[in-house]
Amino acid sequence: MRIYAVAVYLFLYIPIGIIVLFSFNAGRHASDFRGFSVQWYGKVLSNPFAMEALTTSLLVAAFTAVFASVFGTMAALALQSVRGRARAIYDAAIYVAIMVPGIVIGIATLIALVTLFGHLNDALALLWPGPPDTAPRLNLGYGSLIAAHTLFTMALVIVIVRARIAGMDRSLIEASADLYATPFGTFRQVTLPQIFPAVLAGFLLSFTFSFDDFIIAFFVAGSETTLPVYVFSSIRRGVTPEINAIGTMVLGVSLTLLVIAQYLLRQRRDTDTGAPS
Repeated sequence: MRIYAVAVYLFLYIPIGIIVLFSFNAGRHASDFRGFSVQWYGKVLSNPFAMEALTTSLLVAAFTAVFASVFGTMAALALQSVRGRARAIYDAAIYVAIMVPGIVIGIATLIALVTLFGHLNDALALLWPGPPDTAPRLNLGYGSLIAAHTLFTMALVIVIVRARIAGMDRSLIEASADLYATPFGTFRQVTLPQIFPAVLAGFLLSFTFSFDDFIIAFFVAGSETTLPVYVFSSIRRGVTPEINAIGTMVLGVSLTLLVIAQYLLRQRRDTDTGAPS
């Protein structure tokens, strides 16, 4: 079993290691290593198309993380008062949202948005005081990207925050109510400090999933280009060390955020159990 486990890990991580290694290639071909160099990182950072795609990905991921954290936390708190069959239905809907393949979410979101925008654009054309062809039109772009990613990542935040709420000390909330604190005051001074590490972990995971997403963005991005979509388009013309450099930087950012999120969750668990962190 140990040999099998080692073989599986090698199969998973050797290709990633090769990408990282060849991102420092001094040659011009991805498969021909000719010494160490960081020239391709400089070319990526000076590439206006790559930087524009990076900016788009960062903006979308930032807004997605904020919305998913806020709405996911609100949903997790609200679900604590739901019981019985309704609770089971909500739980199933949350886990289904996580397990559904990205391509299904992308296609479904695309069809829903195109249909909705079609009806709304017709209504705007009728209500517009000027000529119908001058009426504003709703199209796929930043808004559709952020909405699709928020709906997808919000389920992750709900699961993480609910797990934290389940292990929360309820006596502090009851004591706050006994001391005549308002519901918002109790949330701000008692509940939020206890669940904040989970909310922050959900924020970081939402940012990572949104930043790395290709499938959903490919369907709903419209005229916008995220970094994964740019990489896919570039690979179709051939793999270069520049693509390896982009992949390495994305890998570094993603791993850093995941490690921070895991550290925050572990610190909170250790604090709750009294174990040394």
